[in-house]
Amino acid sequence: MRHAPYLAAAELDRRLGDPADEGRLFSYARCGALDDREEFPLEICRELDLMGLHRQYVPYLHGGELRSYEQVLQLMRAVARRDLTVAVAHGKTFLGAVSVWVGGDARQIRETAARVADGAVVSWGLTERDHGSDLLAGEVTARRDGGHYRLDGEKWLINNANRGQLICVLARTKDTEGPRGFSLLMVDKQRLDRSAYRPLPQVRLHGIRGADISGIAFTDAKIPEAALVGAEGEGSEIVLKSLQLTRTLCAALSLGAADHALTLATGYALDRHAYGDRLADLPQTRRLLAQSYADVLLAEATTLVAGRTLHTLTGELATVSAVTKYFVPTLVDRVVARLSTVLGARSLLVGDTYEHGRFQKLQRDHRIVGIFDGNTVVNLHALINLFPLLARQWRRGTVDETGLAAATTLGAELPDFDRDSLSLLPRTGCSVVQALAPGVEELSALAARGELPAAVARRAEGVLAAAEGLATELDGYRPTAVDVPASAFTLAERYAWCFAASAAVHLWLRNRQAVADAAADAGHAAELWQDGRWLEAALARVLDHLGTSLPDATDDVLERLVPTLIAQHESGQLPSLLHHPLKVSA
Repeated sequence: MRHAPYLAAAELDRRLGDPADEGRLFSYARCGALDDREEFPLEICRELDLMGLHRQYVPYLHGGELRSYEQVLQLMRAVARRDLTVAVAHGKTFLGAVSVWVGGDARQIRETAARVADGAVVSWGLTERDHGSDLLAGEVTARRDGGHYRLDGEKWLINNANRGQLICVLARTKDTEGPRGFSLLMVDKQRLDRSAYRPLPQVRLHGIRGADISGIAFTDAKIPEAALVGAEGEGSEIVLKSLQLTRTLCAALSLGAADHALTLATGYALDRHAYGDRLADLPQTRRLLAQSYADVLLAEATTLVAGRTLHTLTGELATVSAVTKYFVPTLVDRVVARLSTVLGARSLLVGDTYEHGRFQKLQRDHRIVGIFDGNTVVNLHALINLFPLLARQWRRGTVDETGLAAATTLGAELPDFDRDSLSLLPRTGCSVVQALAPGVEELSALAARGELPAAVARRAEGVLAAAEGLATELDGYRPTAVDVPASAFTLAERYAWCFAASAAVHLWLRNRQAVADAAADAGHAAELWQDGRWLEAALARVLDHLGTSLPDATDDVLERLVPTLIAQHESGQLPSLLHHPLKVSA
């Protein structure tokens, strides 16, 4: 099945050229060398600008090319697959500008859109040295003074704080406690008196070494009142709504890292011999590759659905974004760690000794993705705060069927993103999770008619049984403002796995016929959809995590994935649910 966002990403790959070609600007060799020197990838970012990637960060209604967040996600996945540092460095402009798209007025949107389209770098000044993720403890102040604000204080650690021409700053505009004391200001550094701000040094990092992670200190900086984004006191709300977009899109960084790691490990296992056999033919290696492949496919299914919900289930993003930001980076961290075992010592080598040190670099780089835009604990805690609402809607079986169908049917046209539908409280809960039961019933009916192997339905029914137990536990949970028990975080993790399972179920149900119809074009990806092959493997991984399955030496659900993984690798395709060629012409 040829899916438009994947085709756009493949075209970007083609234009950038083969990353294994050391003569290419955006090559593995160059990225490794920049990392060794802890140097910002300036020339590569400029090349991406020349290709117009920055215009994908601007909504098309305001002169840009952003029509579908699903496409932006796949484009950033393609960049991250080559190098996470570049993806973080270039993609930060979207994060910096997103608060204007969400909360700005027509003039601000028009002006910011024009600046970004012209190549301006925008950063997002949220965090402070002593407060980290606790944004409401921020001490940076913006005091009204006539037609201006006087901005004072320090923002740190901020991506592109030094390189950005614009910085969207969350500042305290009132002394009152709570979220209404904060506002957002889009600060144009080029219009500030040079004495009004001081760049803070770039910090040294374990991963993404070349990124500009630094800070900025303001001293009586005179900011025009027109720089206020939204109304005074709305800063926290705008940020939280904006994070619903950025947390979902962070999955692109993780998927890119997973693509890179799995491709490297598969290639090594096919080329390397041990004990008289190819490494890829040894049972333990095949098991590690199969587990990793199944996890990547589950992460991809989750991301595909989550990315489309930005358009189709916008009011539920408070749940979807928190689930996605926890689940995908966490799962990919485990995949990368597992694949390091396949590579052995070569996973640690740097420089030209083995593949320009690509694996150890991506492993270091990816660890920071879980921290971006709210760390794992922050996102799980966001889910915990929603437990009463989620439990109530789950018990009622509330499902936005139209929105869910559009989110899970890849051929369905996406509506324009509607910022007015963003909500801090997902009043309808989470349609994806709440639709698990009808999805499993549909699978069971297919199995009863002989159209699906019974084993797939049995695994789905096992997931549903575990989910029903979780729903009962959520129903009995009583939130507490402080001292949240560790068990609550475990419940939130299990909820995220139920989301992933339901996303996979509905994605397979809604697209299996389209994939079958396009089998000639889909190549090896079509094999994954036959008889629910990838779905059964994904559900097996969910059951393993939920602790409801028993080891079975005769169970070959994961083993059946290995030939497809190898076939995709040898034919130059992405290890993916969908057709995506990686071989590019010069």
